[in-house]
Amino acid sequence: MKQLLTNMFDYRSLSRTEASEILTRIAAGAYNNEQIASFITVYLMRHITLDELMGFREALLNLALKVNLSDYDAIDIVGTGGDGKNSFNISTLSCFVVAGAGFKVAKHGNYGATSVSGASNVLEYFGARFTSDQTVLQRAIEECGFAFLHAPLFNPAMKNVAPVRKALGVRTFFNVLGPLINPAQPQYQLLGVYSLTMLRLYKYINERIGTKYTLVHSLDGYDELSLTAGAKIINNNREYLLSPEPFVSAPVSQAELSGGNSVGEAASIFKRVLENKAGEAQTTVVLMNAALAIQTLRPALSLESCRHLAEESLFSGRAEKAFKRFLEIYR
Repeated sequence: MKQLLTNMFDYRSLSRTEASEILTRIAAGAYNNEQIASFITVYLMRHITLDELMGFREALLNLALKVNLSDYDAIDIVGTGGDGKNSFNISTLSCFVVAGAGFKVAKHGNYGATSVSGASNVLEYFGARFTSDQTVLQRAIEECGFAFLHAPLFNPAMKNVAPVRKALGVRTFFNVLGPLINPAQPQYQLLGVYSLTMLRLYKYINERIGTKYTLVHSLDGYDELSLTAGAKIINNNREYLLSPEPFVSAPVSQAELSGGNSVGEAASIFKRVLENKAGEAQTTVVLMNAALAIQTLRPALSLESCRHLAEESLFSGRAEKAFKRFLEIYR
């Protein structure tokens, strides 16, 4: 590790093979926390390369518990995290709206590393007990349209990194890796990204992997379609800017998207959205992220048509029904 760090501090990048080997050794416990922290810190000072990211991804997928949900044509709806905005659980809510609209979602998520409430935090708050049982995952995606893959259960190799990430408390390259190592490897993905640089990197990665994808970055830094500002959208077919004006009477404020100071506060927002008791801004942001996900699955549909499908799911109560059924299965 000493020579490795010396090379990296001299701005030398890793080959794909080297990156895979190093992360495999980290997973095996070959390095102590101080060495791991030093390694992670390198990527706080420079951008990760495509080969490095592909190598890290390869190592973690090789070490992950295998899951087969390929029969369900599912989508993962996820953000990189690390945007520093502490927004409520927009991606997770969007999953249930998409599920309520009749589509299948296989979400890979974790506890929040740089925000109060990650997907695992809020689902656990409502009583979900996470599992890696293939039978339960299949039952969930069949009966409620949503299977949740709690990252620590499927990526035990990450246990040596978790305390270091928590202690650092800042965005690391593991935020970048998270959306790439869903053990189910769904064919579709809606991915929110915290920077334009990372947006471009994920485009290249998805082209290599062959995913059918939509990438979104709000230009004021959100890793989702926040409607607080314009957003850059990239999918398999094109790149464009999406303005909030057609969807909200005025740009949404950051305060309206806040997840609060505790998981309980974030869960309260979560519940209000599903019960159609939330404010217009919170509801519209969830609907528009769900609409982008639906359009990823059905690219021939207009975004407006996809929004109507999302609205029908939420306002009819089908999204809430999917959530309640998920909790019954995951108890």
